Amino acid sequence: MDTVQLPASLSLIPAQRHELLLKVLAAQRIASCAALAEALNVSESTVRRDLEILEKQGLIERTRGGAILNERIRYEAEFVQRAQRMIEEKCLIGRAAAALVEPGDVIFANSGTTTEQVLRHIRGVPNVTVFTNNTALLNDGYEFDYELVVLGGSYLPLSKAVVGPLTSANLSQVYATKTFIGIEGISLRYGCTVSTFPEAEIIRLMIEHTQGPVIIVSDHTKWGAVSNHLIARLEQVDKLITDGGLDANARMALISRSIEVIVAT
Repeated sequence: MDTVQLPASLSLIPAQRHELLLKVLAAQRIASCAALAEALNVSESTVRRDLEILEKQGLIERTRGGAILNERIRYEAEFVQRAQRMIEEKCLIGRAAAALVEPGDVIFANSGTTTEQVLRHIRGVPNVTVFTNNTALLNDGYEFDYELVVLGGSYLPLSKAVVGPLTSANLSQVYATKTFIGIEGISLRYGCTVSTFPEAEIIRLMIEHTQGPVIIVSDHTKWGAVSNHLIARLEQVDKLITDGGLDANARMALISRSIEVIVAT
């Protein structure tokens, strides 16, 4: 873990403390008030006041007992690049998500490398139908033992997805019993976000047409990240399936929002 060097003088004005707090959070990404107070050699009440100011500026987000640095995601990475990140974690998350599928389920799943793993792991469950705009599995010879309905629409080769008015028209005629959503950022303050507007539109419609649980599938690196387009407030989310790297404070904060956190191991 990176360390932050404090200046020789510990009599810091607020602007200096704020700069150091941001440096610590940039190095550690998430930290408790106690750890921040120790790093800056100030009281926890001082840290809490400073964090309140930084949160109002949109630079950090306070969590229960600490803070996390807000990370903006402005552009969607190519599918192939994303597929190479957190491979083992995404596989575990996909398996844990697939274990929630029940006989007779009608499922929505959006595009993305984590939802691809969900679709790969649905096995041996009778009478399951999946509606998706995710085309990642279509060209690799994968054999499905459920009914797969790939929505129509405009094809986006970089994200291996279909989007647009035709996709929305297809979705508007269906209601799902469960929805699995891959995201690019999740935050207590800003909710669940993705980087492209066309994909956000499809996800919002999936959530609107879901009669059962809305399930977010996301590795821990998405925690605290904020992308450009909101797809769901946290109160719209029933479950989060993630990996063991998610900070314990983050888990407790999500649980306090009535979200069930499932750690895939």
